Amino acid sequence: MTSTAADEQDNPRWILVADDEPSVRQFVERALNYAGFAVTAVPDGNAALAALEKRAYDLLLTDIVMPDLDGIALALKVSKDYPKTRILMMSGYANQRQRAHNLDCLAHEVISKPFTLEEITRRITTALAA
Repeated sequence: MTSTAADEQDNPRWILVADDEPSVRQFVERALNYAGFAVTAVPDGNAALAALEKRAYDLLLTDIVMPDLDGIALALKVSKDYPKTRILMMSGYANQRQRAHNLDCLAHEVISKPFTLEEITRRITTALAA
C-alpha cells in the first residue's frame, strides 16, 4: 500500500517551494499544506539555499525563472549538495521548460504553469514515490 502525505501526519514529508511570484508561491503552499505536507515557501534561489542549511527537505519545487539564482542554478546546487532531495521544476515559459528538460538527470519533472491544486499535489506525490 502506498502512503500519502495525509498518512504521514506524525512524520510529514517536507517540501521546499521556491517561486518569486507571491500568488503562485502562496497557492502551492496552501495546496500542499492541505494535502498534508510540511511546506517552507521562499521567494528565490538564495532563500532556498538558506532554508536547506536549516533542515532536510524531501523535495524541492522550484520555478525556473527567478532573479539572482534561477531554478536551474538552484537545481544544480541542490543535486550536488543535497543528493537525497528530489527536484521538480515549474515554468510558464516554453523555452525555459525545454532548457530544463535538458537536465533530466537532475529534475524528476518540469511542470507547466498554470496547474491545478490536484495536479501539483499528484505530481509531488508521484515524485516522492519514485
